[in-house]
Amino acid sequence: MTTPPEICRINYIELNVRNIDQAKAFYGQAFGWTFTDYGPAYTEFSDGAMKGGFTTLAPPSPAGGPLVILYANQLEAARGSVVAAGGTISREIFAFPGGRRFHFKDADGYELAVWSND
Repeated sequence: MTTPPEICRINYIELNVRNIDQAKAFYGQAFGWTFTDYGPAYTEFSDGAMKGGFTTLAPPSPAGGPLVILYANQLEAARGSVVAAGGTISREIFAFPGGRRFHFKDADGYELAVWSND
């Protein structure tokens, strides 16, 4: 089996949101993400390893598409941060082969998950 070229790896995620400031407040508070604004309709986020963007150029589309999964060293602490930032837990912590995770929804209805192997 050959190794795929670098250009085939995921390295950016973009989410349509209703309100960029609200998205920045939630993800900044819950996970400590940082942001670079590129005008009123776009901001780039960074989690320290990967970048993505929030835009208001199209309406949110939380149904369908891939599930974005974040990693946390302390799953319960991450769950607490999500709730404190205003997120809604859509699936409580559960075990799966290799670890545990929970799912949550942000203010625009996007469902993401957080996992840990703790």
